[in-house]
Amino acid sequence: MRSTGAALLAATLCVLVTAGPAAAQPDPFAGAPGLGDPYYPLDGNGGYDAVHYEVELGYDPPSRVLDGTTTIDATATQPLRAFHLDYTGPPVRMVTVNGLPAAFRSQDEQELVVTPLLPLLPGLPFRVIVDYGGPMPDTEGAGWTYAPGGGAFAAGEPHSARTWYPLNDTPLDKATFTLRATVPAEWQVMGNGVRTRDEVIAGQRHVDWENRHPTIGYLTTVAIDRFEFLEQTASDGTPILSGFAPGALRHRELEQRLPEILDFSAELFGPYPFEAVGGIYLDTELPFSLETQTRPTYAEWVDLNTVVHEIAHQWWGDSVSISSWADICLNECFASYTADYLWPERIDGTDVDAEYRDTVQRFRDEPRFWQIPLGNPGAGDEFTSVYYRGPLFLHALRRTVGDEVFFAALRDFPSAYAGGNASMADWRTFVQRRAQLPLDGFFDAWLGGETPPPDEYLFPGNLRG
Repeated sequence: MRSTGAALLAATLCVLVTAGPAAAQPDPFAGAPGLGDPYYPLDGNGGYDAVHYEVELGYDPPSRVLDGTTTIDATATQPLRAFHLDYTGPPVRMVTVNGLPAAFRSQDEQELVVTPLLPLLPGLPFRVIVDYGGPMPDTEGAGWTYAPGGGAFAAGEPHSARTWYPLNDTPLDKATFTLRATVPAEWQVMGNGVRTRDEVIAGQRHVDWENRHPTIGYLTTVAIDRFEFLEQTASDGTPILSGFAPGALRHRELEQRLPEILDFSAELFGPYPFEAVGGIYLDTELPFSLETQTRPTYAEWVDLNTVVHEIAHQWWGDSVSISSWADICLNECFASYTADYLWPERIDGTDVDAEYRDTVQRFRDEPRFWQIPLGNPGAGDEFTSVYYRGPLFLHALRRTVGDEVFFAALRDFPSAYAGGNASMADWRTFVQRRAQLPLDGFFDAWLGGETPPPDEYLFPGNLRG
């Protein structure tokens, strides 16, 4: 039945190709090279849904040469005689689709265009295997990055995964993930999820990691260094495994507070959403730390606020992921509010109302503080106002709707969208359904405005002082 369907599709394709004018139209049997994200329209690819990635890597730190084989299990969502993968890594040597050799070519710097020997039928699973390898360039925090001790790691947002394996690189196509890494025996490997193998054979260390909940590409990682490990257990039984690069051992005491941070976060947002947790502590001077799923990646300057922030992301950004990069406030506003307001208030007894009023008064007459809209910051400005104005927005919302409505929404929203995607519009609707007053004016002023909101939205409730 399958081969007959493929023959019929192939015949149809031939008719379309030879039909003259139709050949000049966009090919209906080629997957789109992007999904039209408002900021990064070429991110992701049309025509299929990725289900699972298995990435096998061999990496030699002294030579910085990587050999990779990525297996992608996917399902076609339309007839396909060609489809795209997002990839900017070392040269591709071979591609197979369903065990048969496939043609491939690079396009537009980030696209790997694959043409199977036999067309793919909608609704049916298929398997792609991409073999590649060569010297790995240093992206310096935009993907594959060198560590000062000679190792390497992958981290970066909005893109990083495409520098070390081919994938459907979009928040809209989450998939489970397996990492199988081989390195010289003196090196260690960190990854996402549960470590299922760590074995030395003939001078080579073989390490496997299983990430059993669907994830986005930029939330996957590999880190190769001379790690020392810390094992703990969360109060709910979740295993905690954290690794420290040689220059990051001083952060061990900080990571020992992770069970406390997890309890704090679970009280706010509901049960921890994944099968494992921990941290990857680097001794690299990065301008960011990153909420890589189950195991955040921390720069050498990490502090308590950063750990609370990245753990909050396990709910806001990892379990519930953005629908487009315009929705970045759904990640960063919530993680920042958790670390900057809720932790100080509940753990340290800080008067966060006073902190809010002080911040507003200090920056109210500073146009640059308000000019990047939270609800649509724009490509290249995603990681700006959401950090410093996002917490103000959520605190004002809390004082507008009241603690009962606010904290119930804060807990119920991650449960309602667990494992999937959501937008700021979804959050607006979710809160509005529970509130006893209209919120359109409030949300428009805080999320869409480029000037300070009117006083009724800037100083709601007891924020008037």
